[in-house]
Amino acid sequence: MTLAELKASAIKDAVPPKGLPPEVRALWLIKKGEWDAAHQIAQDMATPIGSWLHALLHLIEGDLGNARYWFLEAGRPVRKLSQVDELWDEIAQEIL
Repeated sequence: MTLAELKASAIKDAVPPKGLPPEVRALWLIKKGEWDAAHQIAQDMATPIGSWLHALLHLIEGDLGNARYWFLEAGRPVRKLSQVDELWDEIAQEIL
């Protein structure tokens, strides 16, 4: 799946494509606006990618202190709220 296909699916499809790895499913849910479901996936992932997704979710929610914590846990630079779309793309490019 490409970045463009993942975005298009989140825009037009009611459910994520079958067989997506958890990281990609979480991104799909984030793009769809289903933050609670995405958050559950990120919380269950004890990996740097899970922490990075967790940071993105807290950034979207405006919880900047918590986002900062998760960026540091992921070993990634702290980002600003204005960079949410760029960050989503960056994470997607890395995991796809």
